[in-house]
Amino acid sequence: MRGVHAPGPGNVDAVTTPGELSAPQEPGPARPEIMGVLNVTPDSFSDGGRYLDFSDAVAHGEQMGAEGADLIDVGGESTRPGADRVDPETEIARVVDVVAALCERGLAVSIDTTRAAVAAAAIGAGASVVNDVSGGLADPDMARVVADTGVRWVLMHWRGHSADMQRLQHYENVVADVKAELEDRVEAALDSGVDRSKLILDPGLGFAKSAAHNWRLSAHLDEFVALGFPVLFGASRKSYLGKLLEDESGKPRPVGEREAATLATSLLAFEAGAWGVRVHDVAGTADARAVWMATRQAR
Repeated sequence: MRGVHAPGPGNVDAVTTPGELSAPQEPGPARPEIMGVLNVTPDSFSDGGRYLDFSDAVAHGEQMGAEGADLIDVGGESTRPGADRVDPETEIARVVDVVAALCERGLAVSIDTTRAAVAAAAIGAGASVVNDVSGGLADPDMARVVADTGVRWVLMHWRGHSADMQRLQHYENVVADVKAELEDRVEAALDSGVDRSKLILDPGLGFAKSAAHNWRLSAHLDEFVALGFPVLFGASRKSYLGKLLEDESGKPRPVGEREAATLATSLLAFEAGAWGVRVHDVAGTADARAVWMATRQAR
C-alpha cells in the first residue's frame, strides 16, 4: 500500500499508511520563548547593581535581544527573599526610560512589577507584557490596567512580599495547592475583565517555596501546562540549585556558577510543555533551545 509522507521540512523518513495512528501531538509550543532578565536594581540576588545605569541597562537588553531573547524582562524592584520595597516613584524612574529605549530599538519588553502604576507607565513606554510575581494580589488595580490595555499578564504563584514570604512555605500538597491558588488568580482576573487568552501562569519557584517544593513543582510542571494556559518557568540561578551543587564543606555553588544547572532546568521545562523560561544566560539558553527543537523535529 502506498505510503503518505508526513509534512514538515527534513521529515523524509516519516511515513504513515491509511488507518495508521499518527503520533500524539507533543505538549507545548514548537519554539518556547526566552525571557531575558534585566534587573535595573542595586540589590537583586544575581546581578544587583550591574545594570542600574541607563546605558548599561540598554546595552545589556540589546545584547540579550541579539543572543535570542524573545522578551526583555525589565524590573526596578528586587524580589529576592528578604528584599526591602522601594517606593513607586523610584521604581518607575528606574524602568520607564529603559523600557522606552529598548522598545524603540524593536525589542519586545515585559515589565516585572507588582504595582499597577509602574505597569501602566511601562506599558505607556511600550511594554507588551506585565510579569507580576504577585499574580495580582499585591495591587488590586493591576487587573484593571491589564484589562484596559490588553497586554499579556504573567500570573505567578505568590503568598507575600519578599520580607515575609519564607515564613509562608507551608503546603498540604505543594503541586495541588499551587495549582488551586493559581486557578483562583485566573478566576479573579477573568472576573475583572481580563481576556483569558492574555494570561500566562508561573508556579513561582522560590517564592514561599523550599528547595523540596521547587523540585516537586519542577517534576510536575506538566500538570500546570494541563491547566490550559501558557506556563512560564523561572529557575535561573536560584538558591536551590546552589544548594544542590554545594561543595564538600556545604558551601552552596556561587550564583554565577549555576548556569549549567539552569540550562538543565530549562530543557526539562521545554520537554514538559512550558511556554517559556525566564533566564539570565540568554545565549546558552538559545543554544540549548536550538538543540531541543532539532531533536523534537527529528522525532
